[in-house]
Amino acid sequence: MKNLSILGLLFITVFTLTKCSKSNSSTSMLEVRLTDGPGDYQEVNIDIQGVEVHSDGGDPASGWKPLNIKTGVYNLLKLTNGLDTLLGSIELPAGHVEQIRLKLGANNSIKALGVTSALNTPSAQQSGLKLVIKTDLQAGIAYKLVLDFDAARSIVSTGSGKYNLKPVIRAMAQATSGAVKGIVAPVAAAPAIFVIAGTDTVATTFADQTTGKFLLKGLSAGTYKIEFASKSGYTSKEKTGVAVTIGTVTDLGTIQF
Repeated sequence: MKNLSILGLLFITVFTLTKCSKSNSSTSMLEVRLTDGPGDYQEVNIDIQGVEVHSDGGDPASGWKPLNIKTGVYNLLKLTNGLDTLLGSIELPAGHVEQIRLKLGANNSIKALGVTSALNTPSAQQSGLKLVIKTDLQAGIAYKLVLDFDAARSIVSTGSGKYNLKPVIRAMAQATSGAVKGIVAPVAAAPAIFVIAGTDTVATTFADQTTGKFLLKGLSAGTYKIEFASKSGYTSKEKTGVAVTIGTVTDLGTIQF
């Protein structure tokens, strides 16, 4: 009776987490970060007002998806020597991401030799500075896109203490997690699925009620135990020694009950 109560509690917990989450098995998480190489200035302040991404299949004009970011002025020279800052993140359909667009405000400035000067920013850059990234996103995998803003090459002195901003930015995407997928058969087994690392449960989900498919997302590299706890009269199952690597979806095949 005690085991049944514990199992029932686990099902309630997983069901609640699943209902509260809006994510699904066909999406990826993309995190956008900003960094910079060193420049011969005291400050390079860039006014970032928006970040948007565009998938390859979207409408060229209207298919942009905005990130929820903290807008404001970022001093690039605080983001050197391996440091970066999070601009924002977005959940996207798995597939190809073609471009990213930065929207810059007018409050850009530079400090050199103790003197702060305005950075002239063309209106085209304020409406949207587009970068081609051409990145493929796998379902269930989290990615980090680092925007490396080259301050030294992005500032153009026009003389008389005046400067223009002509951004030189390199975009680098990399996976930051792995995932595990598979199929439960028969579908009626309807197990709750748990990823166990040592004694800790690090991820949970249910198999799809129609197809039996499941996807456990956002896993760090490592070796895990996967438990399948059914309350439908089927014997519970487990898989041990399941290896997860960054950027890869480990396929467990069919889990037969």
